[in-house]
Amino acid sequence: MIKTFSIVVAMDDRRGIGKNGGIPWHLSEDLKYFKDMTTATSGPSGKNAVIMGRKTWGSLPAKFRPLPNRLNVVLSRNAGFEARGALIESTLERAMDVLEKDSEIENIFVIGGAQIYTYALPHPLCQRLLITFVRGDFACDAFFPPLPNRFKEVRRTPVLSGSGLSYCFAEFSVLDQ
Repeated sequence: MIKTFSIVVAMDDRRGIGKNGGIPWHLSEDLKYFKDMTTATSGPSGKNAVIMGRKTWGSLPAKFRPLPNRLNVVLSRNAGFEARGALIESTLERAMDVLEKDSEIENIFVIGGAQIYTYALPHPLCQRLLITFVRGDFACDAFFPPLPNRFKEVRRTPVLSGSGLSYCFAEFSVLDQ
């Protein structure tokens, strides 16, 4: 069975996802959600993979690199780029080929940034979007692309409050298969 991947993203009302190389809000509930979603497996021997771009890798606090309990894959066209504790691949296709051969990988998540999302979102192996909608306009300089029509919303929480922000969690899937 060919492995597919999900995208995990938090965005504001204008699809903003980043500002000055970082996340423009602090929402501890979303960080917990992200960790729970990207680490959950069917059993103790399973593992998941997260795929990110070089800039996203660099934006992670050093003490969290690589993200624990997940196989970290960093996409970079720079042949000399090093990311200690992570696999480096030049393209999403190469990363998916490597992960396809790893029988222990249960779930694959693309976690950013903007350039990687732009490439991953229309990819045929992208089958699910896990989106945190953060209410407000955070004057972002990095944005998530418009959602393609092939994705349909299948779940959304009521509006929640935490860390002084209003937000909700939503899931979109490709239904017409």
